[in-house]
Amino acid sequence: QVQLVESGGASVEVGGSLTLSCAASGDIADTSLAWFRQAPGKERRGIAAADTDGRTNYDNSVKGRFTIARDNDKKLLFLQMNNLKPDDTGMYYCAAVSGNPEHWFPLMGRRYTAWGQGTHVTVSS
Repeated sequence: QVQLVESGGASVEVGGSLTLSCAASGDIADTSLAWFRQAPGKERRGIAAADTDGRTNYDNSVKGRFTIARDNDKKLLFLQMNNLKPDDTGMYYCAAVSGNPEHWFPLMGRRYTAWGQGTHVTVSS
């Protein structure tokens, strides 16, 4: 089971940018990866996913503002976040699963078997 460690969370102003990183303990070339966000008082929600074949999926709330990227050689997953809004506030989690399980939509939490501890982002005006 791959271990995941997120970093990069911070407090930023509305309209600002931030890049989150997720470091994996093992090879991720054959691993689907995703970012989830849990806003205060809400359930964890998938916001971006990157499968092993390069396919990406985004939640409508972040489409056009966030970009997910992976560096398999460095065992890293990134989330570039631009034009941040107060609704982007929350704990951000990295998630991983071996292969590309087709029976689960990429932004569904049940698809993933490994999770990081999270990194917190606060967006304020």
